Amino acid sequence: MVPEDGPAPLRVDAETAIILREAYHKIEALFRADHYGLYDYVRVVVAKVARVDTFYVGFLHGATRVRYPYGYDDGQYVDPDTHRFGPQGQTAWLLKHRQTYRFAYDNGAALHAGVPIGEVGRRSADAVTVPMYRSVKDGADQLFGMLSMQSYEAHSYDANAVRAFEWIAGVVERVLTREGEDREALRRLPAGDVGPGMLTSDHVAEYLTHRIASIREIAAEAMTADDVPTEVHGHLTRIVETTEHIQSELIEMLMEADEGPERRFAGLTKAQQGIAVLLVDGLDNDQLAAELGISLNTVKTHLSAILRKYGMAHRAQVADDVRKYLAP
Repeated sequence: MVPEDGPAPLRVDAETAIILREAYHKIEALFRADHYGLYDYVRVVVAKVARVDTFYVGFLHGATRVRYPYGYDDGQYVDPDTHRFGPQGQTAWLLKHRQTYRFAYDNGAALHAGVPIGEVGRRSADAVTVPMYRSVKDGADQLFGMLSMQSYEAHSYDANAVRAFEWIAGVVERVLTREGEDREALRRLPAGDVGPGMLTSDHVAEYLTHRIASIREIAAEAMTADDVPTEVHGHLTRIVETTEHIQSELIEMLMEADEGPERRFAGLTKAQQGIAVLLVDGLDNDQLAAELGISLNTVKTHLSAILRKYGMAHRAQVADDVRKYLAP
């Protein structure tokens, strides 16, 4: 129970408290629908509290991978990437200990056991990596991501910096989990004539095509400006040509993709699609019935129909096929 006088105040100095309070209000107002802007802003905020040479955001995907949508190292943006994590790195450490990782705990052993970010020739001399969790029904909270700040200078992060970073990581965690809860709430609405609102590879390709088009338009507009140097004009021309090629290649890649998973999923009724999607999450029959508010017999009837339509013998095979249809 929370004491009547409320939770204990965060133990940070007065200047840090002002920085965090301002950050909270800006995140609430500006960055709920802009993840890149959110991560970029959080990096700037923590850099007001302590030295930050390297900063990244990572999300667990599947059993062994971490996707890094945002990274920043020594003043440079780091390309997003995906890595498989091993048994000795930071991700494994977070999964085991379920708490913030600090360089001082093992002199950076877990940090340096993983894949380096940014300039691989330099090793961070201090680091703080905060885990992010989402609630899970009838189980322990699930680790879904992490925020990490690192420094090339030893002893950069005192208790004040660590507490501040944990606090703002908690704000990011709530923003992201709330979005997931909102999507889940919408998914539970009757679908009617509208599909189940899932992100597929088609959606991803369409999004990328439009975003690349905006880059091409910016470059094309810049080419029409007065007094553009010849060398710069050449670079802009290459950007326009490259983006055109990428857009064309994306569409052709979709044509070459295996349409089987999409065709099989589309052949299900709306009720069967709802069950098929939950099979990806590994729910058993009792959990499916509770999740969808239907009887166990109805679940079994739908499952039999799904297996028949897919021509498969096991629900795990269906789950793998549906997973291929959904965005990777």
